[in-house]
This record gives sequence, C-alpha cells and structure tokens, in this order.
Amino acid sequence: MSAKAGSVPPHDLDKIINANIARITSGLSPASLFNAYVDWLIHLSFSPGKQRELALKAGNKARKLMAHLIQSSWRPCESCIDPLPQDTRFAAAQWQHMPYQAIYQGFLMQQQWWHNATTDVPGVNHHHERVLDFTSRQLLDVVSPSNFFWTNPEVLHRTIERGGLNLLEGSRNWWEDVLRRLSDKPTMNTDHFRPGREVAITPGQVVYRNHLIELIQYNAQTPEVHASPILMVPSWIMKFYILDLSPHNSMVRYLVSRGHTVFMVSWRNPQAKDWALGMDDYLNHGVMEAIRVVSERVPKQKIQAVGYCLGGTLLSIAAALMARSDDTRLKSLSLLASQVDFTEPGELALFIDDSQLAFLDGVMSDQGFLDGKQMAGAFTWLHQRDLVFSRVVRDYWLGQRAPVTDLMAWNADATRMPYRQHSHYLHSLYRHNDLAEGRYLVEGRPVVLRDVRWPVFCLGTQHDTVSPWRSVYKLHLFTSTELTFCLTSGGHNVGVVNPPGGSAPRHYQLSRRKQGAKYQDPDTWAQEVAFHPGSWWPAWAQWLERQAGPLRKAPQGKKSAAGHASLGHAPGHYVLET
Repeated sequence: MSAKAGSVPPHDLDKIINANIARITSGLSPASLFNAYVDWLIHLSFSPGKQRELALKAGNKARKLMAHLIQSSWRPCESCIDPLPQDTRFAAAQWQHMPYQAIYQGFLMQQQWWHNATTDVPGVNHHHERVLDFTSRQLLDVVSPSNFFWTNPEVLHRTIERGGLNLLEGSRNWWEDVLRRLSDKPTMNTDHFRPGREVAITPGQVVYRNHLIELIQYNAQTPEVHASPILMVPSWIMKFYILDLSPHNSMVRYLVSRGHTVFMVSWRNPQAKDWALGMDDYLNHGVMEAIRVVSERVPKQKIQAVGYCLGGTLLSIAAALMARSDDTRLKSLSLLASQVDFTEPGELALFIDDSQLAFLDGVMSDQGFLDGKQMAGAFTWLHQRDLVFSRVVRDYWLGQRAPVTDLMAWNADATRMPYRQHSHYLHSLYRHNDLAEGRYLVEGRPVVLRDVRWPVFCLGTQHDTVSPWRSVYKLHLFTSTELTFCLTSGGHNVGVVNPPGGSAPRHYQLSRRKQGAKYQDPDTWAQEVAFHPGSWWPAWAQWLERQAGPLRKAPQGKKSAAGHASLGHAPGHYVLET
C-alpha cells in the first residue's frame, strides 16, 4: 500500500470502497446477499430429507413435462403449469403453439422448483430465506424465454409481419436511451411533463420558505371555503407534485374545487452540504413550522393534516408530539399509504438488514446523501420484470414505445436524502420499529401514537409493495381514537392518484371504527366490509367536510393578516432543483 493510501483512516477507506461498490450495485450490499446464500447452502447440506424431496420434485416435474410434450405432439392439450396471475409474459396467443409452449412450461417448472429449493430449509434465518427466494426468482427472470429474440414467438411474429422494421425501430430506441443515459437524463422522454408548465399547475403562492421547505398556499376557486384549512405533507423522498399532477388527476385541484383552503409542503432537494440534517430538523423546521404558518394565515381555525407515504409517518410523529404537549391546533389526521409499524414492510424489507444498513451508512457518509438513483435501484430490482425486461422486449424487440404519463415523469424526477436523516429513519423506524414500540424520542422523551385523540382517516392500497395495506392497517393497534379505514384498488402511487372518472375499473372498501371499539383483524375486515365502485376521493372529501366547519367567504389577495407576503407563484423553486 502506498504512503498516500496508508494515510487514509481505516473507516474512511471503508466508506470510499463502499461508495465505489454502490455505483455498481445501485446501493445494494453484496455482503447481505452473500450471507443469505451461505446460510442456505450450509443448512441445505445438512438436510438430506430436504435434498431427497427436491430430487423427487425434479423427477416428477421432468416426467410431467415429458408427458405433456408427448400428448401435445399429436393433439392440442392444456398446459401443465400456469403462470401466476400477475405474470403476463406468456399471455400472447403465440405462446400456446409448440415448441414455444414447451419452452415456457419448462421455464415455469424450473422457477417453481427453485422456489421449493430456497424455502422451508430447516434452520435458515427467515430473512435470509425471503432474500434468497426473491433473489433466485429475479435471477431466473433474467433468463426467461420471453427476453430473447429466438425464443419469443411474439417478437418473431412481429418481425416477420413488419419485415424487420421493428428491429430497426428498436435499435433507434436503444440508441436514444444510451444517449440519454450518457447525458445523465432520464431514459424516458419526460420533457413534456415539466412542473409549473404541464404538471403542478394549480394556481397558488409560496407563502413561506426556509432552508428545508417551501410552503405553498393554493388560490381559492370557489366563492366560499370551508373554515378548517388542509395541510398536505408528502414524503421527503419524493417531489410533492404527485399530489398535483395534471389538472384531471390533481388531488390538490380536486380539494380546492370543493371549497378547501389547501397548503402544501415542498421539500428541498438536499445537497452534500446538508448531510447533517436530521429527523428532528424535518420535524421541527418542516412539519411543525408549516403548522405554525398555516395557523397564522388561517387564524382561529384548526388544521386538517394530510400525510402521504413517509410524510404520513413524520406527520404521525408530529401529531403524537402535539398530543403529548396538549397542542390543539389539529382537527383531523389523514394518513395515505403511510406506515407507523415497520415489522411487515413488504419486499423492501429484503434490502434492510444490519449488513445493508452498514453498507448504506458508508455510502451516504462518503457522499453526504443517498442519491435518488440509488434508491431507484432497489425499486428496479424489486420490479425488474415490469421495469426492465418487459420494457426491453417492448422498446427494443417489438420496436414500440409506451406513452410516457405524468406519473411516469414524476417517478423519474428523483430526489436525494441527507445522510444523517435517512440513516436515523432506517435504523430507528425501519430496523428497530421505535415509533410503534414507544421508543421514538423527541426532545429527549418518547412520543406515543395512543395519545392522539383527533379523528383519523387511514388509506391502504391493495397492491402496495412500499407500504403493504396490512401493515398500514396496524394503525388500529396503536390508536384508540375514531378511525376510518379505506382500502382501495391499485398500488402505492396509482391507488392514491385515483380521481373520479376515468376508464380504469376501480373500487374501494371503507368503514369507521368508533373510539374505544374492539380490534378486528385485517383479513376479517376485508371479508366483511362492502365494496364500492369508483374512486375513494369523494368518500374522503365527505369525511374532510364533516370535520371542516361552516363555509365562509373566500379570502382575497395574497397577503394574510399575519403579514406573510407571497414569495412567488406555485410550484415554487425547490421542486425545480435537481
């Protein structure tokens, strides 16, 4: 080792190495995956019963596939294994003809065998088992016959039909993506969804700004407005305009059109110099400061607070803090796809263990933040079948471009997380579950969700992999106040951005638990509560309006009695920072 290298402190050298590895692995820890495979291999080697079972399953699957091939050689017959409902790779009619039917049937049987091989091995750590099962499935997806030209009959049929023009168009698409990646631009053409021009265009004013947030107040669109204002707190890992997308699907515009005075927190995109910002900063200079300003701009009126994703988690902490100190400025609490208990956080938990957190700490301390692209790497790994391979087939083999939507453009507009704050969140909330277990400290004392006495509206989405609805439902265990729970179709984003109208079939379930009522488990709840067609927004709006107080004349002008002048038009400056 050179003198220069030897002069680097050991821990700093570790951070440098981790940061360089992270650039290759999209922020994922190789050690975490290695630990899982070693645990599985050791325990499988000492489990002859499991080995025998796997050998018998392999033989049975081979015989079953061979029998299917023999029967199908002289007459059409049904497949011997069906894809899972969410797997649409082999849905095209061309896959039902030989030899392609046999190819994908063999692949699905191999996938099923590997699931059996990586689960129920005696002695394997449960977390390692889940990591291994998931990773093996993802690795098999890499070699799916749908990904390759000669084994995908849909691609071959289109190539013959178009005389190879689809391959030329696919090559052009690939080259465009390469150029965009080299110029550090999103691979999707999102230029026609710009905040303040095509999206985030609900009229409003920035009425407050500090080093961490801008607070936007939206202009009234009705002659009269409800007395209680609404304060919306999005997650700090996203830009706020998912709640104010295009006019037809903007939650902000929908609420303002119904006579609500709406305020929005817009988080600043942190730089390396902001590495020391912590959870307390986001609580005090973010949520609590926004509550102070809203109370000044709409004096003598209590606030209906709305939190989305991690914004809802942070808002829950703020509400518990306010309840602890008998602060009565809130009137209700709406938590949209937000967790307060992190013991069952879905497949994201596969990337959260001690090894992964140590790796991320090294990466973030070197950079000063966790880059949004590194966070996106975990999500891409979770959904690579939809986000990577299906896109490769569509864009490059079939030569088709899916139209870019406003939601896709927002998703590509990544943000960063400051080192200290994100590390605290991952360790305290995600890893150790301090909030749910009464250990989360604010000002040296724990805050407890059971202290909250305001009415609560809680939303879960059926296909949420970020905040699984059963995890969101656990709010019932930690509060005794009146709680209205709504379960809607869709996922973490589409389920929330769910306006009335539209062509997609949607539904929701909704019920109210009275204060002090007995607990009902989520599966029983889902079986017993009635389904309602359409969007959940009107039901939520009616709930808000029951808490909102009488109508009054809408305020005029851009300055309140408290003296907060406009600092510029919505959507402000912070949302435009890259």
